[in-house]
Amino acid sequence: MKTVLITGCSSGYGLETARHFHAQGWNVVATMRTPREDVLPRSDRVRVVALDVTKPESIAAAIEASGPIDVLVNNAGIGLFGAFEVTPMATAREVFETNTFGVMAMTQAVLPQLRARRSGVIVNVTSSATLAPMPLVAVYTASKMAIEGFTASLAFELEEFDVRVKLVEPGYGPSTSFTSNGGARMQGLIPEPYAPFAQRIFASLGQPSAVTRESDVAEVVWRAANDATGKLRFPAGPDAVALARST
Repeated sequence: MKTVLITGCSSGYGLETARHFHAQGWNVVATMRTPREDVLPRSDRVRVVALDVTKPESIAAAIEASGPIDVLVNNAGIGLFGAFEVTPMATAREVFETNTFGVMAMTQAVLPQLRARRSGVIVNVTSSATLAPMPLVAVYTASKMAIEGFTASLAFELEEFDVRVKLVEPGYGPSTSFTSNGGARMQGLIPEPYAPFAQRIFASLGQPSAVTRESDVAEVVWRAANDATGKLRFPAGPDAVALARST
């Protein structure tokens, strides 16, 4: 029976992905900064493990507690919406610490066992913001674009050891806690000169033609984790799929 370790499982895409892999009969290591047992099925195939991907000691402890891993899903991420002009560099670094360096650190921690076994998959969850430019998310997009480039290069590097690396690119998911989780981080990031523009953007987001559900992402992560065709990019959600086709 295979084991998947998924980061960022307290809500949203990570939580639904953990439920999906469990429903498919896998062992699931669901990691969260603040562990909550009540959000996942009670099962001897589900373990909730504390993990902060920005802290090396937390990563080391989580990997040790998890045992052998067949698939790593780097899903943990934080959002940011606002005008770049007034975004503090400390905030930009905070976003990169989780969205970029956290993914790299988790990958580096898991790779030795995958390489030694000559098997396994790493799935990095980015965003459809990497498929087409979007306004007021410059720092967030940069953090995810970095992982797109990182993943594409790493996929070549690890072919030598029969380890597969995949990208999942979710669309806009209004039912997730993406915005609320970043509320404090986004305070003051829409200054007065940008307000009319931001209002138009918010209005367009309030009337999307298509959106991404948590189940869309969970199913695509599952597909990517089991894909043996060499395909790298997997858009998730009807809006992301449409964007990928248009680029």
